[in-house]
Amino acid sequence: MARIAVIGAGMGAMATAARLAVAGHRVTVYERASTYGGALGRCERDGFAFDTGPALLRLPAVYRDLFLKTGKEPLEDQVELTPTDPASRHLFADGAAVSLPNASRAGVVSALDGALGAGAGEKWGDFLGRARDAWDRSRRPLLEEPLWPDWQVLARDPYPSVAQRRLLRSPRRAATLAEIGAWELGDPRLATLLNSYALAEGLDPRTAPASAALLPYLEQSFGSWYVRGGMRELARAVYERCLERRVAFVFDAEVTGIVEKDGHAAGVELASGEVAEADQVVLAAQPRPGSGPLGGREPWQDGDVRPIAAQAPGRFTVLLALRGGRAADAAHRTVVHSPDSAVEAEAVFTTRHPAIRPTVTVLRPDDPATRPDDAHEAVTLTATVPPQGPVDWTDEQTRERYADTLVEVAEAALPGLRERILWRVVRTPADTEAETGAAGGSVPAPSLAGAGATRLHPGNRTRLPGLYLAGGWAHPGGGLAHAGMSGSLVSGLIVEGDDFRGSQ
Repeated sequence: MARIAVIGAGMGAMATAARLAVAGHRVTVYERASTYGGALGRCERDGFAFDTGPALLRLPAVYRDLFLKTGKEPLEDQVELTPTDPASRHLFADGAAVSLPNASRAGVVSALDGALGAGAGEKWGDFLGRARDAWDRSRRPLLEEPLWPDWQVLARDPYPSVAQRRLLRSPRRAATLAEIGAWELGDPRLATLLNSYALAEGLDPRTAPASAALLPYLEQSFGSWYVRGGMRELARAVYERCLERRVAFVFDAEVTGIVEKDGHAAGVELASGEVAEADQVVLAAQPRPGSGPLGGREPWQDGDVRPIAAQAPGRFTVLLALRGGRAADAAHRTVVHSPDSAVEAEAVFTTRHPAIRPTVTVLRPDDPATRPDDAHEAVTLTATVPPQGPVDWTDEQTRERYADTLVEVAEAALPGLRERILWRVVRTPADTEAETGAAGGSVPAPSLAGAGATRLHPGNRTRLPGLYLAGGWAHPGGGLAHAGMSGSLVSGLIVEGDDFRGSQ
């Protein structure tokens, strides 16, 4: 039985801890904040309740597997999972609107034909077929296996782009998501729809590799799921599973260094001055050399993937307490698209300014646990924005002005919204940075193949024996499902060592 120290109590950290505890190890989790869950926060006031991080779950099989492998009680015995149907409603600048059914490719094709004109659905369906091929080619190395030393093979994009014939010129093939939209989908509204999946994950569609086609494929093939009571309930369930398996948690315990002994990770140093000895250490927070546990050390092995140089965007969120009940036919998630996704991407990723007219996601869960009674409604507005730093999100006027912008955009989905507001809470990347420790409040994107392997996250092993990386800032990257898979990969590497070939 080994003593294992886990730094951080986010979803990747807890997924790792639960699996290691079941394998017989003595696991202690050290968390700088006063609670568990990482980005899965909760805001409660006057009978209203809001998720402050991810609000929907995709690939729920990852957490079903976690509960299956760590105990007899399945996930559905701990939380109530409900599919959102429609999965999403989309409002475009030209007035077109479409509701996309949950986990139904045929239904999506039919809905797009009906809303955008005959042929639109067929184009999207053909695109999803190519995205499925990319998923089949990359699923194992990108999600279910550790990042092997020959990770450079992932430099090649698995998406089978269609050759675009040109008069007197050689054919061209889409290498980015934006080029897929422009060259393969044709309809600018379909291109806007596609680009929005990248933007929601903090990816620039102009530079995101074509393999980012996996993002809409995963949603439309495996569905979107809501956890009754809010996503914080999923964090609670995983936390309680850890406690049942005798994982120890130490909150308000900032780790400032990793102890080395004989060239091996041997414990952690706390801000209090205490040293906690361990046989293995798992860093499940952003691995930033020069700060935090790593000090001036780089954990990457020679020839390993390095973190993406550009700082990822963050999330700007407005939590709205509304008078008046939720309409019975309201969609759980409505996306009000920017009139020009290229201009929006230029603002967020290049000039590093909030977009003047951003894409806004409107969340309206049909859940009594989120509101004081049926005469009120809890609504969340979210947009992707530059991180803290390029924009000073601590400035009150900047925060409030941009909150007004999101409310104005959201009125396309909720007419008369402003008249219904009782109060609002504004959350920015500055708040995310303060609560999670992520630099600038950035949100990690999932790993993607292609683009010369520049969209991969560092592997779970490090150059220091006994030190491993988990969570959204390590392979396989950001997102709830990916963070959960990192727990499976790290625990497999620790338990099985060199014999571990990946999750089954």
